[in-house]
Amino acid sequence: MTAEKPSALSQTGRLLSAAAAAGIALALSGPAAIAGNGDITYTVNPPYKLLKTASRSTPHAFPTPSQCVALFGLACYTPALMRAAYNVPSGADGAGQTIVIVDAYGSPTVQEDLDTFSAAFGLPTADFRVVYPMGKPTYNPNQHHDETGWAIETSLDVQWAHAIAPMAKIVLVVAPNNGGNALNNAQRYAINNHLGQVMSLSFGADEATIAGAGNNLQLNQAHQNYRVAAAAGITVFASSGDGGAADGHPLANASYPASDPLVTAVGGTDLFMTDTGSYVGETVWNDGDNCPFGCTSGPFGATGGAVSKIFAAPSYQSALSGIAQRSTSDVGYNAGVYTGVLVYVGFMDAANNGFYFIGGTSAGAPQWAAITALANQALGHPVGFFNPTLYAIGANPAKYASAFHDVNVGDNAFNGPGFTAQMGYDLPTGLGSPNVTNLLSVLSGP
Repeated sequence: MTAEKPSALSQTGRLLSAAAAAGIALALSGPAAIAGNGDITYTVNPPYKLLKTASRSTPHAFPTPSQCVALFGLACYTPALMRAAYNVPSGADGAGQTIVIVDAYGSPTVQEDLDTFSAAFGLPTADFRVVYPMGKPTYNPNQHHDETGWAIETSLDVQWAHAIAPMAKIVLVVAPNNGGNALNNAQRYAINNHLGQVMSLSFGADEATIAGAGNNLQLNQAHQNYRVAAAAGITVFASSGDGGAADGHPLANASYPASDPLVTAVGGTDLFMTDTGSYVGETVWNDGDNCPFGCTSGPFGATGGAVSKIFAAPSYQSALSGIAQRSTSDVGYNAGVYTGVLVYVGFMDAANNGFYFIGGTSAGAPQWAAITALANQALGHPVGFFNPTLYAIGANPAKYASAFHDVNVGDNAFNGPGFTAQMGYDLPTGLGSPNVTNLLSVLSGP
């Protein structure tokens, strides 16, 4: 599918019209927002390590997590184990729901790899389609735009959205490049065409790298997208980042679009479970100072989570955080490579195709999107913009203790400053990770 590439001003005009029709007042940040202050370049960084099981034969026998630790120094989590550890109800499958995933460049083997993944883990064949609003890009990893990283990200996103909500439809919307304009267009296409009620974004740009900050044209276009999404009852998730709170900068630095107050930002944990999937506990994902299982392959990264320099905090967040500015993360989810999920990658070569241990907060965004699809299924209607509801649960001690695992051990200081976890809300993992059965019950209750 193709779509004519609109101009920047026509994009803004259509977004304003859509929002006005929905009864939402929009405000750009003055003339500088229209003038623009440089393009945004979004990146992905899914940390991974090859398991070296390249066979496509099915079904596939995988080692248990403890066997993986003994063999490779990393645990290996399957869909059944992840659903068990986070207490996903056995009857919740996402039927009747659609999850939208937006990525750049795509993957040349995304359909085949998803089929291999599904067969290997006994999942139903996915109801899956790919949309290219601006034309299908040619996969060429030699262009030095990290097409390989984006293709691995794409595989991770679609396979693990399917793992948690196996009967939900998945629509992958592919931008032709990783620039802000292209990814804004892709998201706007998904929103305007009502492709689904949940959208997952596993990419980001450090706020420190965004020229013009709150006056950046592309940032303002993205923010208007999220306003229109909220008006349409669409839930948007984004990953908080994999380079710790600072991500290599001298000061802590939030990642956008996770820092947008209309997006639910997903931070990272190391999740520990038994070989049968019983939940044991979680710590903040940080291979720099709390690396699991002896850190035999060295550090892969740490969760993002920092205070925005662009956005003020909504009142429901500042009431729990005590911070006047918007802060990430909002929620947490397993993200460590040492506690990684298994993903099939088939576009490498014979020596490097196979199942990989993969982590990163970008693993949490599509899985939280899938959990939201389960919530939409259970409720019979979309939860829509999720943050006010999530923070209301966080403000209720009984509901919070039931619906979330409070992750209060660790920090996200990784090659720079960071923040320490604490009881209740904190920047590395937000409100914590979900107890899905209980979360659905709380959402359904009074």
